[in-house]
Amino acid sequence: MSIHLHHGDLPEGFAKTNGRIEATEIDVSAKYAGRLASVTVNEGDEVKAGQVVARITGPEYEAQLHTAQANVLVAKSALASAEAKVAQAKADRIFAQQDLERGKELVAKGWLTKQIYDARVNKADAANAGLEAAEKQRDAAASLVVSNEAEVERIAAVLTDLTLLAPRDGRVQYLIHRAGEVVNAGTRILTVLDLNDVYMTIYLPAAQAGKLPIGDEARLILDPYPDLVIPANVSFVATEAQFTPKPVETAAEREKLMFRVKLQVDPQVLSKYHANVKTGIRGLGFVRTDPALSWPENLAVKLPNGG
Repeated sequence: MSIHLHHGDLPEGFAKTNGRIEATEIDVSAKYAGRLASVTVNEGDEVKAGQVVARITGPEYEAQLHTAQANVLVAKSALASAEAKVAQAKADRIFAQQDLERGKELVAKGWLTKQIYDARVNKADAANAGLEAAEKQRDAAASLVVSNEAEVERIAAVLTDLTLLAPRDGRVQYLIHRAGEVVNAGTRILTVLDLNDVYMTIYLPAAQAGKLPIGDEARLILDPYPDLVIPANVSFVATEAQFTPKPVETAAEREKLMFRVKLQVDPQVLSKYHANVKTGIRGLGFVRTDPALSWPENLAVKLPNGG
């Protein structure tokens, strides 16, 4: 038996109005330019978060990756050479310092001329300067290795981003580009409906909207399924009034300032009946302006197959 509710059927403390089913839409876009090598889904397909939905080819990025990897090898070779020079410079400094220490004793005993000793002092100073220069060259070579490795990671990240993944569970609503097309960075490839975020948008006058507590129960009856009563919750009440959109209300009602309200469909219901979710379906939304009231019998939850 179909449920037909009129204004007179609602007890005091309840309100109803027209609305339509909506779901959050998420765009899957190309982060980088390239040619669409493949699109693995079609409109209407359900997808899981992380599922591959499209791939973009980027030969130029692959070439850049090979170049960057080669640069890392060259930089590491230069670093190894610089480290060898540091080791040699340290050995030269140790030898020069030891030679200088021996010279001090020989000069004190008169066995070494001041001229030869001064030459050893200069040699020790040169060894210290050589070590300092070698260490700076090694540090510069190490920095170049780090820089080239970072470039490899950057290009590898670009190549990873050329594989487009579904951002969350949902259904493909629009497929905008097909395999073989060339797309620019930022081009929207497809749109996914988040089937865990389905709601009805309704509009209520301030006298009713102001009494709605966030999270309170609500009910939906959809035009194609007049025998079903779907559980929902008040998830949003606008803080500013607006004229209701033309497709939602009658001309007379559009002349009034109304508050937008979102009635979120119960997540447990969505998880069980997500395959039946269709956006754009119109129906009625029911709310309580007094949360202490019990729902009337004709608005008791009624789902398909006694769910």
